[in-house]
Amino acid sequence: MSNLYGDFSQKIDYVFKVVLIGDSAVGKSQLLARFSRNEFSLESKATIGVEFQTRTLVIDHKTVKAQIWDTAGQERYRAVTSAYYRGAVGALLVYDMTKRQTFDHAAKWLEELRGHADKNLVIMLIGNKSDLGTLRAVPTEDAKEFAQKEKLFFMETSALEATNVETAFLSVLTEIYRIISKKSLIANDEPDSGGNSALLKGTKIVVPGQEPEANARSFTCCASY
Repeated sequence: MSNLYGDFSQKIDYVFKVVLIGDSAVGKSQLLARFSRNEFSLESKATIGVEFQTRTLVIDHKTVKAQIWDTAGQERYRAVTSAYYRGAVGALLVYDMTKRQTFDHAAKWLEELRGHADKNLVIMLIGNKSDLGTLRAVPTEDAKEFAQKEKLFFMETSALEATNVETAFLSVLTEIYRIISKKSLIANDEPDSGGNSALLKGTKIVVPGQEPEANARSFTCCASY
């Protein structure tokens, strides 16, 4: 894989909305900052409400804009996010591997996600803060077992050290692309089938006037890694 940073002038083929979910202070905003801007701040403040960043990538010669949404993990902000899942095609369910409670809450977050989002959502379980290995409270095997049971992808990351952050996001985005491409082929093969054509709806997610292109990074990768 090779990195190319700069502005993309070609048209956007797809916009994929991906949501970050999980308890407060597990590092969702830091993962977003690392992926979208390659930044990390030790003085990060709790997210209030909802915010998002974009990054433009090339997957299998198609230009994809990743629109990554981040929300507060605190209960008092949950009402703000009623429309948070709408249009999402992927999700990263994040826990702090040094805090067992954040992992134990993963099942609740997953239930909420599946209750509001598309059933074909691509979901990855993320054990963040792998740089704090000596403080580990969640064995990797526990997380793998949960992910396997719930049919989730799984990866341990460190936003601080940038470990697996790129890989995690790109794995989710590439899997989304594969699913969307397969649906496109089905729809093209059966143009008279309204049901199959309907599968394509929702692949374009655009929020007018809220696309921070200046912060967008670009990535070129192959179809699989």
